[in-house]
Amino acid sequence: MTVNIMRSTSTQLQNEKWMNVKVGDIIKLENNQFVAADLLLLSSSEPHGLCYIETAELDGETNLKVRHALSVTSELGADISRLAEFDGIVVCEAPNNKLDKFTGVLSWKGSKHSLNNEKIILRGCVLRNTSWCFGMVIFAGPDTKLMQNSGKTKFKRTSIDRLMNTLVLWIFGFLICLGIILAIGNSIWENQVGDQFRTFLFWNEGEKNSVFSGFLTFWSYIIILNTVVPISLYVSVEVIRLGHSYFINWDRKMYYSGKATPAQARTTTLNEELGQIEYVFSDKTGTLTENIMTFKKCSINGRIYGEVHDVLGQKTDMTKKKEAVGVSVNPQADRTFQFFDHHLMESIKMGDPKVHEFLRLLALCHTVMSEENSAGELIYQVQSPDEGALVTAAKNLGFIFKSRTPETITIEELGTLVTYQLLAFLDFNNFRKRMSVIVRNPEGQIKLYSKGADTILFERLHPSNEDLLTLTSDHLSEFAGEGLRTLAIAYRDLDDKYFKEWHKMLEDANAAVDERDERIAGLYEEIERDLMLLGATAVEDKLQEGVIETVTSLSLANIKIWVLTGDKQETAINIGYACNMLTDDMHDVFIIAGNTAVEVREELRKAKENLFGQNRSFSNGHVVFEKKQPLELDSVVEETVTGDYALIINGHSLAHALENDVKNDLLELACMCKTVVCCRVTPLQKAQVVELVKKHRNAVTLAIGDGANDVSMIKSAHIGVGISGQEGLQAVLASDYAFAQFRYLQRLLLVHGRWSYFRMCKFLRYFFYKNFAFTLVHFWFGFFCGFSAQTVYDQWFITLFNIVYTSLPVLAMGIFDQDVNDQNSMDCPQLYKPGQLNLLFNKHKFFICMAHGIYTSLVLFFIPYGAFYNVAGEDGQHIADYQSFAVTMATSLVIVVSVQIALDTSYWTIINHVFVWGSIATYFSILFTMHSNGLFGIFPRQFPFVGNARHSLTQKCIWLVILLTTVASVMPVVAFRFLKVDLFPTLSDQKRLSLHKVAHCVEFISSGCFLSLWVSFVSRSASGRRLKRRQDPCVGESLRPGDQAREDLDMLLLTKRAMESLSHLEKICELKIHPRHQGWKRHCIIALAGLKIYVRKPQTQ
Repeated sequence: MTVNIMRSTSTQLQNEKWMNVKVGDIIKLENNQFVAADLLLLSSSEPHGLCYIETAELDGETNLKVRHALSVTSELGADISRLAEFDGIVVCEAPNNKLDKFTGVLSWKGSKHSLNNEKIILRGCVLRNTSWCFGMVIFAGPDTKLMQNSGKTKFKRTSIDRLMNTLVLWIFGFLICLGIILAIGNSIWENQVGDQFRTFLFWNEGEKNSVFSGFLTFWSYIIILNTVVPISLYVSVEVIRLGHSYFINWDRKMYYSGKATPAQARTTTLNEELGQIEYVFSDKTGTLTENIMTFKKCSINGRIYGEVHDVLGQKTDMTKKKEAVGVSVNPQADRTFQFFDHHLMESIKMGDPKVHEFLRLLALCHTVMSEENSAGELIYQVQSPDEGALVTAAKNLGFIFKSRTPETITIEELGTLVTYQLLAFLDFNNFRKRMSVIVRNPEGQIKLYSKGADTILFERLHPSNEDLLTLTSDHLSEFAGEGLRTLAIAYRDLDDKYFKEWHKMLEDANAAVDERDERIAGLYEEIERDLMLLGATAVEDKLQEGVIETVTSLSLANIKIWVLTGDKQETAINIGYACNMLTDDMHDVFIIAGNTAVEVREELRKAKENLFGQNRSFSNGHVVFEKKQPLELDSVVEETVTGDYALIINGHSLAHALENDVKNDLLELACMCKTVVCCRVTPLQKAQVVELVKKHRNAVTLAIGDGANDVSMIKSAHIGVGISGQEGLQAVLASDYAFAQFRYLQRLLLVHGRWSYFRMCKFLRYFFYKNFAFTLVHFWFGFFCGFSAQTVYDQWFITLFNIVYTSLPVLAMGIFDQDVNDQNSMDCPQLYKPGQLNLLFNKHKFFICMAHGIYTSLVLFFIPYGAFYNVAGEDGQHIADYQSFAVTMATSLVIVVSVQIALDTSYWTIINHVFVWGSIATYFSILFTMHSNGLFGIFPRQFPFVGNARHSLTQKCIWLVILLTTVASVMPVVAFRFLKVDLFPTLSDQKRLSLHKVAHCVEFISSGCFLSLWVSFVSRSASGRRLKRRQDPCVGESLRPGDQAREDLDMLLLTKRAMESLSHLEKICELKIHPRHQGWKRHCIIALAGLKIYVRKPQTQ
């Protein structure tokens, strides 16, 4: 990209690439142009040196922000000659990654001017609504704050990939060991037995050395046994992953119709890792929330406005019946404004001074910028959605913010245009938790208007506000109980003389180099006192649909959610409560807000003291305990910490907490808390937090965000998820998976992630088993063929086994298999835990598969070998020839592995049936074709097994051998799995059993026999009369009046069946049933009540 720059050696603008921009260059920017470097704003096309920028690339916020030049430089305008003569010197901070802070001093024409963040335009911003502006380069290239926050792109691989690579190396070592064993055996055999065959082979004495023969045999067996090394495994894995990715793309339940946005798997290599997530790192704005604020209620001078009452005086929701306030009388009212208490408008019309002052404060105390669209409507550009909601509320209630300059604010008060002189702006930060403006009204009065957190503002009130303070505090508690975001509102009248003295001290503090921030903060504290309370506001921050349910479900799945946001602390905390990540039931919420490393370390120490009590020893601010592995730390935490805790830390404190000597304390405390909220963090800090957990906890992490400020975090995590929201596509382009709403994360992890992990693990277990069973038969055969490297199978069978006979069934299982359906996976988040614990495939499972394959290979070889030993066929001829033996073992192998995959398959589709049984049919078709006379006649050397298949497979004894081999291979597996499910069932086993019982009871009730059974019991217990002739389809017998013995027997059978159904019905009524089965559940509850009455009564008689 290029930009227009002017250097000190030239008085003309020239076009240069970004890479050639240097510190000190003067850059001209035009509307909608990206900023190429960190600039000091000198002048602009707007009055007073104002310009508007969009910072979505930096902090993810799409609202416009204002920057203004110093008055001494704004006079330069667009005069190129005067700009070329600019020779100011800037002394500023060193390059750093703090986006919201800049400190420097401009020395020019013998004067010094303080510089702050409002005078700086950072690289990555976009100039908006400003025709042009000029700026001087402060930082360029890697020194810019954007580059200081950038993270490195890393190649992502799953834990299963890393384990597979390790296992393949082990298998290769195992192959070498097998080759060495067989080579040694060949050398011994050649030395002891091979001499007897030299005469037949026409070898001279000493022509062949046994050691050399063993060496050649080693390499021959390496070639023959190479199928034990699963080279085709990697291809199959990629095919399965591709299928899983398409399932995500095609999932209609993850399609957002509001923006016609489907879910998108942007990578095919990480699907199974979605089933192993332990930590989710989430942005807030636009990710958890819709970034839409709504003004709901307010308290003014001790009275609540915003509650709607019916004719009886009861609170009610009448939003659909009543018109919003201001819509009918105010032509500039926002039609989306939802406030229905008309008592507030009545107070405004009556001229209540407190109400007017309250609304005047909302229209003046903010950082909102206004502009008019083509239709003449006011459009507000807000830095905070809270401010937008409050300014919009004031607008609808008659106090309309019109425009602002660096020196004035203009509002329209009930139709009258009023301009206030802006004397000072006391900005918001994490420590002050409030913002104030000092203005002079047209009458010459100087007033300070302030809004902020109630805990902070109440401490600065005048003592005369005690009664109003108590009443307003009660109102704030009520608002907070409804999940609303609250702010306290207050003002102060200032004396002209006092303000001039104070303002002179503020100018001196701004020009200072040393302790500048401390001096300014002290002056702010001095003037923001003796405030008069006006009331409070309550704003609703609307969460995205399904966020609460998603957070709850992920918590049940043992997934910890950390919120990393650039928003202020109060906003983050409120969202935490709204999402149920923070609750009033928590034992404690630790807030870390230290300004130095010592303070942060001390606060972390105190927090850990509260967690552990005094049963651990502390020394020099550090916890003294032995180093533990991550898994050991988890067990210690579970035994030591009881209750739920939360940790909240801001960006300034986090910068110190991430230092080497403190980060271990931070990590230990954070991992013991149920919820962690990091606020006011930079993009780089987000990535550092993710890296900290990845490195020291050895846990699988997922980062989700929607803005450019989340890119570093998304790249750092094992899995990066981008939300295509209001903040551009930067996060989506850097992500591994993308969708439109946070709630889809639940389905991505609990359904697609869990299924992918489950399928991949089952696929790997079967693949390794199949390879060992197939290959090791050659090893056993070597002991009976003189270690001659003779293959036991036909060469064509060896070629086609992995490619044709067994490739498709295992792919079908790896792509389509599932233990429970998607709805049950969502309803039971606990099913997700095996993936987090890596239980389904690990080194232990690999050795089990290896042992299973070795056992199968032993059965496949020795049962046919024993059966063929000195045995004659049905025609009296000897059948113990090599070719018949090979065909028998090959057929047994194909059938055994096919039966085994049928046992492993939990979810059958038509594709599974076709592939499994079709593979067996394909084997026999190819077998008879290759052993046919016609093919032998065409290729006699390639197909030497002529007629063998037809000869062998027509004999009953061969099929008996195949059957015995199959049963001996499969029965131990069946028995083991039956006992395991019966004695040690997993959670998924229990879920499937419950669903089976539900289906059984639904079938029983729907069959009609239950109604017959119930009527029978009702008739007998009610009147004692003989039952009329009735056919019961469940019992299958006729009930004949007059036959007492037969009737009693039938009743006994009915009672037994009813008692079994009763136990099943009780379980149904406790289950969470899919909505489409709710009707059956109601029937079961009614039936259960009847059975409890009529079934248990006869048993007591």
